[in-house]
Amino acid sequence: MLINTLLLSKQLPTLQYTSTAERFDETWEAPLATLLGLGRAAGADFIEFFLERVNYISCLAEEDAITSITPRLSTGAGVRVFKGHSDCYVSTNDLSFAGLKAALEKGLSILGLQLPAPNAFIPEINLELLRDYATKKGKDSWLPLCSSIREMGEILLDATAQLRQKATHIQSRRATYFRDWQEVLVAASDGTFARDIRLTQSVGVSLLCTDGAHRASIGERAGNTSDPNFLKTWDYQESAEQISESAGKMLYADYVESGTYPIIMANHFGGVIFHEACGHLLETTQIERKTSPFADKKGEKIAHENLTAWDEGRTEQAFGTIDMDDEGMPAQRTLLIEKGVLKNFLADRAGSWRTGHPRTGSGRRQNFTFAAASRMRNTYIAPGEYTTEDLFASVDKGIYCKKMGGGSVGATGQFNFGVDEAYLIENGKITKPLKGAILIGEAKEIMNKISMCSQDLSLAPGFCGSISGSIYTTVGQPHIKVDSITVGGR
Repeated sequence: MLINTLLLSKQLPTLQYTSTAERFDETWEAPLATLLGLGRAAGADFIEFFLERVNYISCLAEEDAITSITPRLSTGAGVRVFKGHSDCYVSTNDLSFAGLKAALEKGLSILGLQLPAPNAFIPEINLELLRDYATKKGKDSWLPLCSSIREMGEILLDATAQLRQKATHIQSRRATYFRDWQEVLVAASDGTFARDIRLTQSVGVSLLCTDGAHRASIGERAGNTSDPNFLKTWDYQESAEQISESAGKMLYADYVESGTYPIIMANHFGGVIFHEACGHLLETTQIERKTSPFADKKGEKIAHENLTAWDEGRTEQAFGTIDMDDEGMPAQRTLLIEKGVLKNFLADRAGSWRTGHPRTGSGRRQNFTFAAASRMRNTYIAPGEYTTEDLFASVDKGIYCKKMGGGSVGATGQFNFGVDEAYLIENGKITKPLKGAILIGEAKEIMNKISMCSQDLSLAPGFCGSISGSIYTTVGQPHIKVDSITVGGR
């Protein structure tokens, strides 16, 4: 016997759905399928719901005391409505059927769409069987296994104590940690119905050392996804030793002389320069705005033939790893540049519709108050064929940028980056420490000057801000040689 699942528009206010309050499961299928059908019946081309629950906490240790513990709990949803190439996004904290329906109605009205007449049929959208990455991979047990507040405090205080023991001329020492647990559910009118849990953690230490007019500020941060025991296994002694040694060298370092130099850039967080100077320009958000110099360069050479670069969401426990993006698309690997030739852009759903570039599982957002946009995940320059020794041997006089600091990037790729730890290279050898170096350049020029890549790829956690908020990403590279770059200094 066939059962007619069609509803009349006038019946919607009387519908009663009982969805599981403490988790997103199959009980959410019926109300979301009904609301998606309502949106389609109103004339929308596509509708997507994004539901989220967050349990976040951060902890800060300064000197020998815990000075801040900041918890945050949030629950909410966003609905995105498309009509042609136009779209709008509405968010709400009300996850009841009436609350989600009100958000949908607001989105429809913004695009000039009206609810169907009272006697109009509202078909349910046929959603796929729940694609539940959380249950499949045992993620539901993660949150209770994470460190307690007491344990967080004890570990961070142990870390600042290590800094006190290992460093000299200390003005301030800090250790910070956060844990961000997130459950998400995506349902869309193309049948997408997927759930995931993400666990992102980061911990770091920082030092400010001063001696008269001499000053050095150094920090180190580690990040992880999907390991509840991450903080418990953090080697804070090694981190404290590394930044204490770096601070000691930089405290009395000479200031770099401004000029144009070849540079060797270290692996790990050195990859931030590719992320900022090139990665953002390969996101379809930039293509849509016509601010990327690479917009029409697919299939053409945009970098040195020794450079290959990837963006992916699959490296185990990396900071930008996701099993699915915030539009429900499974994670994948995306080849950005192969031997200098531009191969792909990073596209979310809206970017794909507007530019024609295929989706890459890159639709990401900070939380439910943001619409998803094309964003990077784990983005890095691939290992090359040279040894690190080969890179240094090729430089007669240049600069080794061991630890990158902050910087800024213009809309079309102009950039400047501070270097927290640098050294002079003379005749292929590191000779003396330097401070005050600022790297200045333009993406489309610098990409052709990265002529040598070593074999020691290393990844580092980062935080990326853009149109859909601040998200967790990975940067990375092996040691690379840049043939020439402007270095600001004294």
